Amino acid sequence: MTRCLIAVLLLCWCGIVHAQATPALIGYYAGDGGDVRARDLTRLTHVIHCFQLLQGDSLAPMDRDQEKVLRRLVGFKRMKPELKVLLSFGGWGNCATCSEVFGREEGRRRFARSVHALLKRTWTDGIDLDWEYPAVQGPPGHAFAPADRHNFTLLVRALREELGTTYEISFAAGGTEECLLKGYEWDSIMPLVDRVHIMSYDLVHGYSTTTGHHTPLYSSKQQQASLDQAVFLLRKAGVPPGKIVAGAAFYARVFRTSTAASKGLYQPCTFSHTVPYSRLADTITKEKGWEWSLDPATQAPYAWNEGERLFLTCDDARSAEAKARYVRVQGLGGIMFWQLVDDRLKDGLMDVLHRELYKAP
Repeated sequence: MTRCLIAVLLLCWCGIVHAQATPALIGYYAGDGGDVRARDLTRLTHVIHCFQLLQGDSLAPMDRDQEKVLRRLVGFKRMKPELKVLLSFGGWGNCATCSEVFGREEGRRRFARSVHALLKRTWTDGIDLDWEYPAVQGPPGHAFAPADRHNFTLLVRALREELGTTYEISFAAGGTEECLLKGYEWDSIMPLVDRVHIMSYDLVHGYSTTTGHHTPLYSSKQQQASLDQAVFLLRKAGVPPGKIVAGAAFYARVFRTSTAASKGLYQPCTFSHTVPYSRLADTITKEKGWEWSLDPATQAPYAWNEGERLFLTCDDARSAEAKARYVRVQGLGGIMFWQLVDDRLKDGLMDVLHRELYKAP
């Protein structure tokens, strides 16, 4: 059978092979494994182990610590056999050579073969691509080129031809208009993958010079980038709603401002630090000078510290619930979050998402 015929057959099969009747709840995990057994991962449909890196044209071998963590994640299949455990490739700062390697056919083929070998060896269920970003500037110094857009399609095609229909393929896409419009050939790649995960967080980030909401549900006059805008752009590009996965953030970003106007919202700033959701209740308090607000336009919470001139943006229980409800109403493929380590062990945002996502009609 020729390669062309294989590609045609895959295009016909892949759109329905992993179809999911109910929305997916997907958690990324980049921890050391020490907290895994204390978390109820059976609430998830997918858990994604982060990150696999490139070594030459192939995936770098997993070290002993990575293998230990992965075994613990895969172990949850004993309690929930339908749980999918995926390997995530790339991540912020880990794709310095992606543009060059995936710009070559042999680079794509070797990578695909190494993915297949690792999936078989680890009894995992698929690969999640996190190339930040095809055709768009990622971390300073990372090479990128317009050709990345088509090369990403060729990479996905090489993976699907190598993996067949047994394994899942998903990818994380930057949530900005630039990333979504410049980085991907949507009509070519979506028949080959199971889902696209919108990174609808870090929309205000460490390089930002004006505050805003880093993970808003809706756009505002002052800030167009949002989950809703990303969904609109993908649907306009013909992406099936059932393959679109929304993003939630289990961490806050804190910025220092020079003015107290509008409680720090949409003001000049410099990035200060991040705070995991698990620590918000203890550290971002009225006693420590913080005042919480909810922006009605974006459905995004934020906090302001007048004395220290600090502005905080995050997801909380209210915004997580609103996002899960949005996924149900819009008929999207699910919701994912970065990341499990940042959540509370009990009564956390994962519980909020699960409760609202699977609420009875």
